[in-house]
Amino acid sequence: MQVKDRVLDALEARRGTYLSGQALAEKLQVSRSAVWKAIEQLREKGYPIQAVPHRGYCLAPDSPILSAQSIAHWLKTPGLTLEVRGEVTSTNTLLRQRAEEGGAEGYVLVATAQTQGRGRRDHQFYSPPDSGLYLSILVRPDLAARDALLLTTCAAASVALAIEDCAGVPAQIKWVNDIFCREKKVCGILTEAALDLETGGLQYAIVGIGVNLFPPEGGFPRNLPQAGAVFAARPQGLEARSRLAGAILDHFFTFYPHLTQRPFFQDYRSRSLVLGREITVLEGGTTRPALALDLEEDFSLRVREADGTVRSLSSGEVRVKPREN
Repeated sequence: MQVKDRVLDALEARRGTYLSGQALAEKLQVSRSAVWKAIEQLREKGYPIQAVPHRGYCLAPDSPILSAQSIAHWLKTPGLTLEVRGEVTSTNTLLRQRAEEGGAEGYVLVATAQTQGRGRRDHQFYSPPDSGLYLSILVRPDLAARDALLLTTCAAASVALAIEDCAGVPAQIKWVNDIFCREKKVCGILTEAALDLETGGLQYAIVGIGVNLFPPEGGFPRNLPQAGAVFAARPQGLEARSRLAGAILDHFFTFYPHLTQRPFFQDYRSRSLVLGREITVLEGGTTRPALALDLEEDFSLRVREADGTVRSLSSGEVRVKPREN
């Protein structure tokens, strides 16, 4: 790890507090000159580091820079490897490459923008710079392929809880993988996996999460009428992005060791956007109306169709009829 990264680690750990150059040098076992050079390098990257004679250096508590250190400041889960990049093609695509190369479970790739962000059914996921949070998690669960939906629902519950923790706004889940705030979609989740043909289980899985933190400059494109954001306007400072990333990961990895026990079922069900509402089921290239009745223990959706037939959906997509004013 370079000196500037170690200095940033120390400043993030004591964000808002002054650390003297001498204390940093002794802690990191480098010269004070090396500390000064590292501070200048960090400032060139945009980090708001204040320097006061006889007090030392201080990273502003509302630093807007997204980094592995800024996320780690809010993270309680040990053992994760965080990598933060600026603009990427797709965090899922890049992390899948790492998985194929033998990357370890718990690797998390975070980006501030994507040029080829993807959703389910090869839909494009709008990922503009600066206003969103885009991350992918590499896991290697002992999980049968038929239970892979548990990863998506675990992530959905984790994101909803994190949004409520960090933004104080209610979050709802549209079956099976979208998060809504104020009746607008603020997050999409895409889980991709590789199958172990010998065991019938998963070799690895990539859980991709894209969150609209606040509206982009100029607003969302007209062809995305459902798009919304966690915050109605850009928050003061952007430490909210680092805090949200940390909260998502903490909730996810609290649930993850117990996936098959479904400890997140009630968190997911209680935040359902669809239960009790009229929906349109999209399945096999056809659409049909239905009423969403309940969620089964395996997270399939029980619906009553127009002819009175009650059935459970384990795949497909649903649209929710807007509420009447």
